[in-house]
Amino acid sequence: QMKKQCHQKLLIQMKTECVPCSLNLETQCPAGYTRITNGTGIPNCRYYLEIKTHTLSFVGCRHHCVKEFEHPECCQGRWGPDCMGK
Repeated sequence: QMKKQCHQKLLIQMKTECVPCSLNLETQCPAGYTRITNGTGIPNCRYYLEIKTHTLSFVGCRHHCVKEFEHPECCQGRWGPDCMGK
């Protein structure tokens, strides 16, 4: 029995919201995602605080998260809803 479906693994990456680095220790990835950064995350973003008439900008941290899922596809040379081919 030939394998009709060849699953392709897709990796989806996302970043959490930019927050003060000291607060980012507790930041969790969304459900189903795995955190790939440690501690306070990566200080590569800015967050803003509005104080009366001014908006102040600070360097903040965020985490990178990944999610892997299998995308079903027909193997080479097969096609159609049931991957039969010829």
